[in-house]
Amino acid sequence: MSKLKNKVAVITGANSGIGLATAKLFLEEGAKVVISGRRQEALNEVAENLEGDFITVLADSSKPEDNAKLIKETTNAFGTIDILFLNAGIAPVSPVTEINEDHYNDIFNTNVKGPILTTKEALPYLNDGGTVLFTGSIVKQKVFDGFGVYSASKGALRAYAKVLTSEVKSRGIRVNTIAPGPIDTPIYGKLGLPEDVLEENAKGFASMVPLGRFGASEEIARTALFLASDDASYINGIDLVVDGGLSQI
Repeated sequence: MSKLKNKVAVITGANSGIGLATAKLFLEEGAKVVISGRRQEALNEVAENLEGDFITVLADSSKPEDNAKLIKETTNAFGTIDILFLNAGIAPVSPVTEINEDHYNDIFNTNVKGPILTTKEALPYLNDGGTVLFTGSIVKQKVFDGFGVYSASKGALRAYAKVLTSEVKSRGIRVNTIAPGPIDTPIYGKLGLPEDVLEENAKGFASMVPLGRFGASEEIARTALFLASDDASYINGIDLVVDGGLSQI
């Protein structure tokens, strides 16, 4: 299989979950992959278990200097970039009455500032005809209590992606957003909720989805592959919802 043969793909938040599943699939499809994450131990484990042409880069999406480092190490290794998948994100929970500055800054620095500045660093090295993908969320259109700042961050990211779509049109660069619903990833264990509450929430989420289950990281990875490949050559500027029908009811 070679839908991405010799393409260079940069994936943030790729040491677990959606990012890692996408890295695996892109490698299987012939891409050269840059796997970025903020935990060295996780990156080391990834490196031991993957096959193909890849490098790992320790980088925290919330830190501008790390974003610059990510692109520098990418270009040092592979020269240019064909696919930029800005996937890193966090989703700590807080009711609106308890939101504080640290909560806001943590989320917006990772979910908004990080992708925006990484895109800026990457654009000079992104090949004409390349593609930029963002991981958004259905929280822009579906309300979930406790996710006020997270929802705002994903709304902001989508607004930025729309402007980016216009600003890079002269270079033939396609920009698309993937909006997952409830996906079975490690992010749920980082919401700051007790284990029993997480289990109850998971059951509740699954029962709300018309398909009756959580999605899998691999399903989002296949969506990313489609949008990054020539199969989606005339798809540009969209926000592709992948949520089992949750946001439609």
